[in-house]
Amino acid sequence: MRADRVFAYGAAAGLLGDLLLGDPRRGHPVAAFGRAAAAVERVLWRDDRVRGALHTAVCAGGAVALGAVAARVVRTSPAASLALTGAATWAVVGGTSLAREARAVGRALEAGDVEAARARLPHLCGRDPQALDADGIARAVVESVAENTSDAVVGALVWGAVGGVPGLLGFRAVNTLDAMVGHRSPKYLRYGWASARLDDVAGWPGARLTAVLATLAGDDPRGAVRAWRADAAAHPSPNAGPVEASFAGALGVRLGGTLSYGGRVEHRPVLNGNGRAVGVHDVERAVRLSKRVSWLALGVCVAARRIAKGRTS
Repeated sequence: MRADRVFAYGAAAGLLGDLLLGDPRRGHPVAAFGRAAAAVERVLWRDDRVRGALHTAVCAGGAVALGAVAARVVRTSPAASLALTGAATWAVVGGTSLAREARAVGRALEAGDVEAARARLPHLCGRDPQALDADGIARAVVESVAENTSDAVVGALVWGAVGGVPGLLGFRAVNTLDAMVGHRSPKYLRYGWASARLDDVAGWPGARLTAVLATLAGDDPRGAVRAWRADAAAHPSPNAGPVEASFAGALGVRLGGTLSYGGRVEHRPVLNGNGRAVGVHDVERAVRLSKRVSWLALGVCVAARRIAKGRTS
């Protein structure tokens, strides 16, 4: 079986597995990687960029190497190759868990239980829930759904199309390292620099594809393009900016503004300033848009890999 077909069938099976099974509550491969990365950090940590770069190289490089060895072991068996691709895709994507957590917060808000929504929000994003009212929580959920559609699904599919199983595992490793050490805290400002920059690079293509597909799949394509062009560049993240702006325009809502993370207040630019304030019902709309984008991304990545294979054969 050709490599492009292995990726097509395996990635589709992995997405279906995520849809049907979601993430395991125990023994998740990404959690195991996180524990290994934390162990490496305990050995290497210094308030130093070079040590942080070594940490990134060891952990991300190890994930890529593991994927390459596994792919090589099964390369003579199409069935085993397909199964490995499916298992890797299922392990690295997280669309179902993203939707589940977003909807859990949304249900609490619909029931008028703001305290329950605040208690659930940390499962989804790192905002300070006590600083948010119901509308602020809904906005945080929509923004998190938008950003994580790229980080948890589309970006992985893009790198899977480029590099197969090593690409899938490598992207998830880089994204996980950024979440662990790439944030701007005193401890990780230098040590996490390499992880944060590598995540920016790795996330670039997936973020742009997510933004394009949200524009095409949303309710207001013109609004999505307008918000993307006008507001994305002002966002502090080069990848979250296009994704959140396009989602804001596609949904007709206003995102951004003042945020609070771990006691640190950030004043971010408003995205799609002509849109209305986010309402509770927009949580479900964002989840549905995320799902449409995810499946469209699979189609685009499969087609792109097949075209590339045809040109080289």
